[in-house]
Amino acid sequence: MKAAIYTQYGPPEVVSVAEVSTPQPTANEVLIKIYATTVNRTDCGFRSAEYFVSRFWSGLLRPKGKILGNEFAGEIAAIGTDVTGFSVGDRVFGYDDTRFGSHAEYKIMDANDPLATIPEGWTYEDAAPLTEGAHYALGNIKASKVTSGQYAMVYGATGAIGSAAVQLLTYFGVHVTAVCQTKNLGLVEKLGAQKVIDYLNEDFTKTDRRFDFIFDAVGKSSFGQCKPLLTTKGVYISTELGKNSENIFLALVGMFSTGKKVLFPIPKITKEDVLFLRDLAESGHFKPIIDRHYSLEQIVDAYRYVETGQKTGNVVITITA
Repeated sequence: MKAAIYTQYGPPEVVSVAEVSTPQPTANEVLIKIYATTVNRTDCGFRSAEYFVSRFWSGLLRPKGKILGNEFAGEIAAIGTDVTGFSVGDRVFGYDDTRFGSHAEYKIMDANDPLATIPEGWTYEDAAPLTEGAHYALGNIKASKVTSGQYAMVYGATGAIGSAAVQLLTYFGVHVTAVCQTKNLGLVEKLGAQKVIDYLNEDFTKTDRRFDFIFDAVGKSSFGQCKPLLTTKGVYISTELGKNSENIFLALVGMFSTGKKVLFPIPKITKEDVLFLRDLAESGHFKPIIDRHYSLEQIVDAYRYVETGQKTGNVVITITA
């Protein structure tokens, strides 16, 4: 099968398309023919190993697994002898940041892992980006304990994580103020934001609103900037470590505070999360934004574009037409 592989850490150019062996499912696994996947921040982070800590999972000196790609949509091509929840021919989507492997024509997945059938009427390209940005957003929203009727700010509201956060917070009944650039003001309003701040023309810290939850989905703000905008028990969460990894330190300090605090949740995803996202997609409450499409052979270009930091939503890779 064809796959995009990398054997060393580095820039997008360390990735190349090659022929590799097709994996075979064991008793409780399914073999999935991949039709679409994405290139996202998680893939970029593991490929570059810019944060050295990622190497404790992927390999200290070189990658233990050669194929990246953590979210996907495809069709089940074979099932193990103990699999009961899926059948050959089922159209499925899911998330795997343990073994990765979605940047390939086939991958295997444990049937009990974050895997579900594709929402009715959705294409593979629509379904592929349902999980990566959304599960980060969902986990952080849950950790914040923000509730219906409260106020949240989403900084970086047009990335995969931010655009999912706006939609999920709106679904939960939270009043959303979104921060983005001029060209995306209308888009973010359609996602459900009640107020939109154009950071190119307005200082977001000058708003009169106070927030129960501030979520920086791109890691470009700081707790120091946002603390005056929080309510007395407001929570700040960023998707990045912050300057000198301050967000981890501040989160540890916050464990002993009852006032404004930083949280730094460890991301995780369950099968229940995937089923929840599928239900939201089917009911029209969540739809990932797609910026660009690339073929597998163009995956280096896709990595380069994602790392410009200018994408709106998700970048989809078509594996099988």
